[in-house]
Amino acid sequence: MNKKFNTTGVCIPSLHYMADTTDIIDQIINDYIEQGEYFTINRARQFGKTTTLELLYHRLKEKYIVIDISFEAADEYFQSLGTLARGLSMDIADRLEAQGAADDLCRMWTTSVSDEFPLRDFGKKITTLCSHSDREVILTIDEVDKNADNQIFLSFLGLLREKYLKQKSGRDHTFKSVILAGVYDIKNLKLKLHTLKESKYNSPWNIAADFNVNMNLTESKIAGMLCDYERDHHTGMDIDCISQQLYDYTSGYPFLVSRLCKLIDEQIAGTKEYPEKCSAWTKDGFQAAVKLILYESNTLFDDMIKKLDEYPELSEMIYTVLFYGKNIVYNPDNLTMDIGIRFGFLKCVDEQIAVSNRIFETRLYNYYLAEDMLNSSTYSASMQIKNQFIHGNILDMELILKKFVEHFSDIYADSSDKFIEENGRRLFLLYLKPIINGTGNYYIESRTRSMGRTDVIIDFLGQQHIIEMKIYHGNEYNLRGEHQLIGYLNDYHLQKGYMLSFNFNKKKQIGVHEVILNDKVLIEAVV
Repeated sequence: MNKKFNTTGVCIPSLHYMADTTDIIDQIINDYIEQGEYFTINRARQFGKTTTLELLYHRLKEKYIVIDISFEAADEYFQSLGTLARGLSMDIADRLEAQGAADDLCRMWTTSVSDEFPLRDFGKKITTLCSHSDREVILTIDEVDKNADNQIFLSFLGLLREKYLKQKSGRDHTFKSVILAGVYDIKNLKLKLHTLKESKYNSPWNIAADFNVNMNLTESKIAGMLCDYERDHHTGMDIDCISQQLYDYTSGYPFLVSRLCKLIDEQIAGTKEYPEKCSAWTKDGFQAAVKLILYESNTLFDDMIKKLDEYPELSEMIYTVLFYGKNIVYNPDNLTMDIGIRFGFLKCVDEQIAVSNRIFETRLYNYYLAEDMLNSSTYSASMQIKNQFIHGNILDMELILKKFVEHFSDIYADSSDKFIEENGRRLFLLYLKPIINGTGNYYIESRTRSMGRTDVIIDFLGQQHIIEMKIYHGNEYNLRGEHQLIGYLNDYHLQKGYMLSFNFNKKKQIGVHEVILNDKVLIEAVV
């Protein structure tokens, strides 16, 4: 059977192209399991948690008895303490039998559980198992936060905590290590996880160790996966280049990496533009895959939009970061930030909040801009004349700036400084969107985003354009911006760049002009 890139369910090394995460598995085993830690692998959706548990299972089962269960389809377990104890007993019996545990230990888990004190009875069975087994026992539970807002679940955690503490003092036998996997940090769960206004609940899982393992895929891990693919398909791709592109756009988010690879392999290759795999695994083929992923519906993006609806404070924070360029200092006690990071939408960079990767960022820009399109005169104006900006597959950025300056001056010249400062970037992106939509992609360079400056990178049919949008703060500031843009043009090996300045000076000279500086051509527009 031919291997494929997988984005649904657990990844199997013999069936799927996967990054080598041996070092991650080694770290978890050495730093946590061997040390007898209880912990939660709390990461965003589709971040490889289930695959990590599967890999851990295969590594650990030779030395330990590993009871691996999931709460994915276990809603009926949480009707009462009795149903939970009985349901888990059945699961444990199955897992013990599958791993060749002694018959008497397996039979013990098939006996009835006390109706009056089901958890106490369940706890005694754990003690008997762990004290009589010839191997130490490890418990793993996937999808643990499916029922994290249930008091019965908290009672179960309380039992594990009690036995853990007693074992530490030599008064009980229980699991060597317990691993829970879910989106939320169970140490700080709320009894109901539906709004940001609800108070935190002190979980019995406060015994757990902090899980500080980096599960993002590095460029080298991505390159290793592509090497595996290349051995089978011989495309001649530039592995270093493609792996860097994948990392630049995803920051190593496992689902996004695999999804882009899968799109190139299965949907880009074989098209009219990219008839062979060798033509698909190129920079242009990669950009075509980016275009597809930005407009497809998948479970990760669907969940993102759902979460923004559920948490309006989070949506407002992300909007502020994207369109106002506001620097928001990370505060670990801010619940909105914590939720954004838990969901994988945000990250902390140099003590500032940022959107976690380029794909998420562009998808979010598109989401917020879509709300404005129907009623936006700026979008409509650009839509009506969009065809005049493309000549022989070449995007005429200078003309775009000229027409935007004309439109902005006609419509928004008398607007307040505050309105222009807060909406200028959004209005330019609305103007740009119908022109490149369906043909090109754009993203915001996060390294330069601030209240003063935002760089838009446009990829259009193999061409790249850099447009610096900034608030004008005087000639000295403008000159510094020109030199910063030149440095950025050097990074991208480009000769021409563009600047769009929102100038509040009443004596400003509105229009577009050309500047030659250090052998670079800068097209500067002022509104």
